[in-house]
Amino acid sequence: MMSISMTAPQRAAAIRKAVRAIRRGSIASYGEVARSAGLPGRARLVGQVLRESGDEPRLPWHRVTGAGGRIAFPAGSANAREQLARLAREGVAARGNRVIPKRKPVSGRSLDALLWKM
Repeated sequence: MMSISMTAPQRAAAIRKAVRAIRRGSIASYGEVARSAGLPGRARLVGQVLRESGDEPRLPWHRVTGAGGRIAFPAGSANAREQLARLAREGVAARGNRVIPKRKPVSGRSLDALLWKM
């Protein structure tokens, strides 16, 4: 885990590295990215670094959302539409300005079997 005493360029590099590590078709919240970069509690810094990065090649900024899958841009804005379109191309569904979490498949056993350990 990295220290918060990193220099500003080191923090930005750690955040960009954490964003690049988000797999295609997945999302992570600003807070999750901050923790992954070794900067817990610095979610706003993630937003700042992404904003300053512009459209840096290979930086999948669109995979970063607010808590609960919320798109951080105003609903209907050009940026929100762009983020939702990029996520849709990766198979990430959304309703309104919020990403719909993928459901993990149940093991094929019935609900009774899962509940009663049959």
